[in-house]
Amino acid sequence: MEAGERKALADIEQYGCHVIHVMAEDDLPPFSYSVGIQRSSGVPEVIVIGLKQPLAHFIVNEYNTRVRAGERFAPGHRVSGFIEGFECEFRAVHPSRHRDYMGWDIWLYGGGPFDALQLIYPTTSGVWPWDAEADEWLRVWQPLLERAVDREAR
Repeated sequence: MEAGERKALADIEQYGCHVIHVMAEDDLPPFSYSVGIQRSSGVPEVIVIGLKQPLAHFIVNEYNTRVRAGERFAPGHRVSGFIEGFECEFRAVHPSRHRDYMGWDIWLYGGGPFDALQLIYPTTSGVWPWDAEADEWLRVWQPLLERAVDREAR
């Protein structure tokens, strides 16, 4: 077992999760996600896309803290307390998206199934990625992971 894997398992044991951050690359946005929340708390993992590392890590850790305290979130559920002054919404992550976004969870769960939620936030003017007035930049910077990806079309 490599040092990173040992660290992830130790974090899960001590804190209930490990957080992975992937930096922006070319036109792809940065993202952060949890590893181990489903194992430690029995609820879905969480991912947030398009935010800088400090805020994204806060969101993942806040989700972990809240679920460990007994709070539960469901797809379509709007919540406050993750981004000051804004409600956010959870959406389910389709399993076909795990490979592109949640590789450490695939490792942790041995390639087996796990559930994940995406925390989605609006722009400062209140536009959500699914709104008709959302521009292409928003749709690319915060892709919705609830739909299956067609690997044949790639």
